[in-house]
Amino acid sequence: MNTNLNNGFGSWVIRFRWLIVPATLFLVFAAASGGRFLGFSTDYRVFFSENNPQLLAFEALQNTYTKNDNVMFAIEPKDGKVFTRKTLAIIEEITAASWKIPHSIRVDSVTNFQYTWADGDDLVVQDLVENAPSFTDAQLKKVQAVALAEPLLLNRLITRKSNITGVNVTINRPQKTITETPEVAAFAREMKDKFQKKYPDITIYLTGVIFMDNAFNEAGEGDMKSLVPFMYGIVLIIMALSLRTFWGTLTTILIMAFSILTGMGLAGWSGILLTPISANAPTIILTLAVADSIHILVTLFYEVRHGKTKYEAIQESLRVNHQPIFITSLTTAIGFLSLNFSDSPPFRDLGNIVAVGVMAAYVYSVFFLPAMMAILPLRVKKVSSSQNIWIDTFGDWVIHNRNLLFWGMIIIITFLSIQIPRNIIDEKFNEYFDTRYQFRIDNDYVEEHLTGFESIEYSLSAGESGGISNPAYLKKLDEFADWYRKQPGVMYVGTLTDTMKRLNKNMHGDDESFYRLPEERDLSAQYLLLYELSLPFGLDLNNQINIDKSSTRF
Repeated sequence: MNTNLNNGFGSWVIRFRWLIVPATLFLVFAAASGGRFLGFSTDYRVFFSENNPQLLAFEALQNTYTKNDNVMFAIEPKDGKVFTRKTLAIIEEITAASWKIPHSIRVDSVTNFQYTWADGDDLVVQDLVENAPSFTDAQLKKVQAVALAEPLLLNRLITRKSNITGVNVTINRPQKTITETPEVAAFAREMKDKFQKKYPDITIYLTGVIFMDNAFNEAGEGDMKSLVPFMYGIVLIIMALSLRTFWGTLTTILIMAFSILTGMGLAGWSGILLTPISANAPTIILTLAVADSIHILVTLFYEVRHGKTKYEAIQESLRVNHQPIFITSLTTAIGFLSLNFSDSPPFRDLGNIVAVGVMAAYVYSVFFLPAMMAILPLRVKKVSSSQNIWIDTFGDWVIHNRNLLFWGMIIIITFLSIQIPRNIIDEKFNEYFDTRYQFRIDNDYVEEHLTGFESIEYSLSAGESGGISNPAYLKKLDEFADWYRKQPGVMYVGTLTDTMKRLNKNMHGDDESFYRLPEERDLSAQYLLLYELSLPFGLDLNNQINIDKSSTRF
């Protein structure tokens, strides 16, 4: 052996190769064992930090009223008519079955809408549709007229054309396990399949926050099952063609696997829950790990092909590449660690996992890789410099045309940089998914034909306990609703004032001229109390009014 091998980092790695290999395997096993603690979060809240002001406001609103996580069944009869005996009976059946969905706390549809009407001095509150098969033609027309005139239903649960309707199920997930969302989605899908098979004359679409969350889960897990193996396949082919050595290719694959297992395993030990963002970490780590290994192997094989012994080539490769690989790995890790300044936890998790994986790839590349190559047999044919004629010719061409290439690149880079302001930031969660996912297809159809997916919500305070009955407050609330209904893109506005107008009309013998807000506070409070006492369990006003009646949800 060359006496120079007794000095330097390369000689140290070669000398302790039989210790480095089992030590590396032990470290990988210890880190990777944390993978059993990895879970996949399906809650859209994970995209926001705990102190995010919008999330805090959102949580405060949901804690004050009820949560708006939902599953929506959009039902489209093939004859284009919702208000028929058969279709309304189907909606009744789906509405009743929806109460059995796990964690459901409320079900709203045109059939169980709490229709109010006057019977002398009494207020009658009942489901809009009960026992649809027994309805007469006159009753069907009346139900349709009531539904299309009701602001709480139109463009939310029924279209103006009466050709598609919705059954909206409010879900309150305890958030104790990561299986809650998939369980709800699976139950709803089973319901859909059951009713679709039972009633072929209707088409059912599934959407809602639950299915968006579940789509994130399915997309993330799907990417991990497909993209990582696909990347491995491409990298394997490229390495086999470029390295042309079995042991070199195998060792590089091991470096890739070890780096990913270390990054993801330590994420498990740290209690990180994977998301569709952080689930991309293995693909990024894989790419960077390959670059480290290729640098060392290409130099090693080059030296062997040009006459050096295996050990000399390993030492020379580490001498040439160790510092560049370290600097590249360190700066890359620092770049990804800068994601910790992001307000969104999934991006912080992505940065931390990749940073750990990158540094692990560096360690394995400069320790495990050369140690393995020192142990494994290496057969590389020696070549003459004439076999590198193509790359030499290309290098000469670049040098000869350096001025043209320099200014040409400057012009291209400048032109492309000018286009940066044309980028538009537009966060539409449902458009994260392409049409491979049924959620995207169903949601797009529901948005186009029935109602919107995204909402803006307010908790509007009256300033005092019981203040929501104040006529001045109700007037301002109504003006706000009228203003919102005129804004572009608004399909539906839900507000307490529509209920108050209807109650005022009911308590005046259903006289349409009294479809307006009550003018006295005591009267408003009495109407509201009477109405609340008449509502069935699960369909109360807790989703619109807080406990002491000092604010309403808009």
